[in-house]
Amino acid sequence: MLNDLSPIHIVIFLSLSGIILRSSLSLVGQNWVRTYHFLGTFILLPNIAYIITTVIAGDIALSLGMIGALSIVRFRHPVRSNFELTMYFALLTLGIAAGVSAKLALLLLTIVLVTILGVEIFQRVLKYFKFELYQLSFNEGIATNVLEVSTRKKNILIQDSLNLVESFYSKSDNQYWYKLVFKTKDDLNKFLQEISEDENTITYKTSSLVN
Repeated sequence: MLNDLSPIHIVIFLSLSGIILRSSLSLVGQNWVRTYHFLGTFILLPNIAYIITTVIAGDIALSLGMIGALSIVRFRHPVRSNFELTMYFALLTLGIAAGVSAKLALLLLTIVLVTILGVEIFQRVLKYFKFELYQLSFNEGIATNVLEVSTRKKNILIQDSLNLVESFYSKSDNQYWYKLVFKTKDDLNKFLQEISEDENTITYKTSSLVN
């Protein structure tokens, strides 16, 4: 039974869970998890939470002291997004849940994995039917491929694109400027091929950014 696991087995389970979660995030393009620091964080954070939960279990005085000590611990670097903060809470909760019920920890791991991978799969299915579940932004911690275009006339294809993040009209030059972001270079090149054939397209520039 899951609840009969020894502390060593739970630590192994939590470490593997952290690695699996990190790998799933990397798989869907969340590049912020690919560094050594985040690998260590995803392995250590749930185990730290588990040890804390085990130590203070059944001791009210120690629990209150631990809460006071932890209240002064803060992240000294800015959190990139709400999603990154959510992942930190998921890792902590995973460790806490493992100290109470291994079944709940496994359930939480399953929910997080299904959410991470399910959203990406659903996005690709909708994309096949010309729909978008979400729009890319510059603060998601993923690699973005940027396309900047200038045109003589307003381009409806560009303006209706969910990849459009910025537009500008210069009255003095009588030109329209657009900035779009794409998750993959293939998506960028496909869109570029469509607008480059437009005779009103003046210039275009592509670049890649890692947030």
